[in-house]
Amino acid sequence: MSLPRSTFYDAPSLKADDAEIIANMITICDEFETYGYRRVGAELRHRGILVNSKKIRRLMRERPAAQAP
Repeated sequence: MSLPRSTFYDAPSLKADDAEIIANMITICDEFETYGYRRVGAELRHRGILVNSKKIRRLMRERPAAQAP
């Protein structure tokens, strides 16, 4: 087999669509009202959703319902 071992055993990450990320962000922001993008990102990682911090900031900026008051 001409495939490196690390690639063979590496599980591909599942990409979450924006709607799923936003739904989780709104749930997190409803539960923890004072969370900013860093804590929301940490909570998303804790829930198993890997998202870049820039994407979290963009989604929170575009949708005021997904951010702290």
